[in-house]
Amino acid sequence: MEKKNLDWANIGFSYIQTDKRYVSNYKDGAWDEGVLTSDATICLNECAGVLQYAQTCFEGLKAYTTEDGRIVTFRPDQNAKRMVSSAKGLEMPPFPEARFLDAMEKTVAANAAYVPPYGSGATLYIRPYMFGSSSVIGVKPAAEYQFRMFVTPVGPYFKGGVRPLTIRVSDFDRAAPRGTGNIKAGLNYAMSLHAIVSAHEEGYDENMYLDPQTRTKVEETGGANFLFVTKDNKIVTPKSDSILPSITRRSLVYVAKEYLGLEVEERDVPLSEVAEFAECGLCGTAAVISPVGKVVDHGREICFASGMEKIGPVTQKLYDTLTGIQMGRIEAPEGWIHEIPIK
Repeated sequence: MEKKNLDWANIGFSYIQTDKRYVSNYKDGAWDEGVLTSDATICLNECAGVLQYAQTCFEGLKAYTTEDGRIVTFRPDQNAKRMVSSAKGLEMPPFPEARFLDAMEKTVAANAAYVPPYGSGATLYIRPYMFGSSSVIGVKPAAEYQFRMFVTPVGPYFKGGVRPLTIRVSDFDRAAPRGTGNIKAGLNYAMSLHAIVSAHEEGYDENMYLDPQTRTKVEETGGANFLFVTKDNKIVTPKSDSILPSITRRSLVYVAKEYLGLEVEERDVPLSEVAEFAECGLCGTAAVISPVGKVVDHGREICFASGMEKIGPVTQKLYDTLTGIQMGRIEAPEGWIHEIPIK
């Protein structure tokens, strides 16, 4: 199979339309069989539930070309499970997990020419999403839904790749304590747009959101979980019911324990403790793990010992090990790597 003629090293993190996408519709209490289509457009009634009341959820995962030339994805069963949870939280009919995996295999295989070559630094981003498609004017769940999945080749999420970021402590709240922060709902990300645009305007890469109840504890950023490293190389991740359960974070925690022999704690992380950590990183599907060099709390700079020049040593080991597993250079735990059958 011949790859597309793209400048793989410089494509950036943006949308490039590919050949096929998967579509399935929910009507009269059941999902139809689903199809692959070359049509990238969506036709909706002006009163569709997604347009009126933001009834939509999504997922994000990646496909990789391994060193031996296989196309694989990383723990997609976990994305399927999380999307079921998101759908239930928004009163949407869950798309069955087995069908999610089947749709992923079909969509990636149909666009195999867009999967970046091994060693290019790029990956194929997979975006499954679901939305209320029937008309709704009263505040209630839609009666009909559409599940879709498209793919697009992407480069690093943050410009400049893996480099230390500068983030600020935000005055905005990301999610309510008993709200939708723990599901991957589009509305959560819409709420973060003003905060991230204003952060960029002030020269910051991202926001550090605190718990909205006391505003004393670290939660997450608009699109990634935090991971801290103590001076004695212990891994610490914030614990909160309103944090999205990141598959990447859970994988890094496992890697830290089982591959690197590090102690890990998931607990409350007071903002007052952040200055005591040696390293800090943001982890998620898009970025994998991006080092943080500095946190600015209303003019007060919190600088990590790892500095602004390079990734910290423990964070580097975590990054190297997890990406090594994803790319096939390091043996993966059972069930983590899902190979895409290419006919």
